Amino acid sequence: MSINITFLGLGVMGYPMAGHLVKAGHNVTVYNRTAAKADAWVAQFGGSSAETPKTAVADADIICMCLGNDDDVRSVVYGANGILAGASESALVIDHTTASEELAKELGLAFSKQSVGFIDAPVSGGQAGAQNGMLTVMCGGQPSDFAKAEPALSAYAKQFQLIGAVGAGQLAKMMNQICIAGIVQGLAEALHFGEKAGLDRNKVVDVISQGAAQSWQMDNRAKTMIDGQYDFGFAVDWMRKDLGIALDAARTNGATLALTALVDQYYADIQKMSGGRQDTSSLLRRLR
Repeated sequence: MSINITFLGLGVMGYPMAGHLVKAGHNVTVYNRTAAKADAWVAQFGGSSAETPKTAVADADIICMCLGNDDDVRSVVYGANGILAGASESALVIDHTTASEELAKELGLAFSKQSVGFIDAPVSGGQAGAQNGMLTVMCGGQPSDFAKAEPALSAYAKQFQLIGAVGAGQLAKMMNQICIAGIVQGLAEALHFGEKAGLDRNKVVDVISQGAAQSWQMDNRAKTMIDGQYDFGFAVDWMRKDLGIALDAARTNGATLALTALVDQYYADIQKMSGGRQDTSSLLRRLR
């Protein structure tokens, strides 16, 4: 069934995600702060664009966002031209931004006052996952809203699950990033060790990737790390933003994230090496 969906934020993730909604047969309106990006999207996929978030969501059944951080989200939600000023009752907002638990709860309350549903739904899978419609989505919200979100989520995700109440999706994404940080650092150290030991690291990776050391990072990043290729994928700047959110949450809930804090500082070293826009696998650079 075709429904009216608005998508706000056409970055490296949002641009293809919104495209999958069109391919799934939905009526899609887009908004992007840089209007030229929205115009390019419409030229490629069809649909329509709007000049403000308010006008973009006027007829939307589902409103999706995929933005940079908490402040970016607030900038399109509030104000005379924001989502809250234009969303109709019974609409549903799905926020795919990786943001704080506090923001999710704030938005959940703000939208509920206008009888608008809300799900915090950060994604994992990177640019390739967005382009291929194979993202994983971690959701927080009411079961009824989650059921309503399925037509949108199924267009660009291979897996989506309701974790708990509003805010639970963001907490789950923090767990995801904590895991990735430790795995990438371990992989970087192993490749560094292999280089110092004089081994053919490609041969080693071919073998150990079939055993207990296997991971997505090893399968997709080991060979590019060996070749010193980092100009793709999920940027260090964004990972530091995400780890900062996790570390802030840990200070609140009492969790101990010693390894995460250490790897966060290693990423700070990469930023000092002008690698902020490089892939997170660039941790190997600081060991060479």
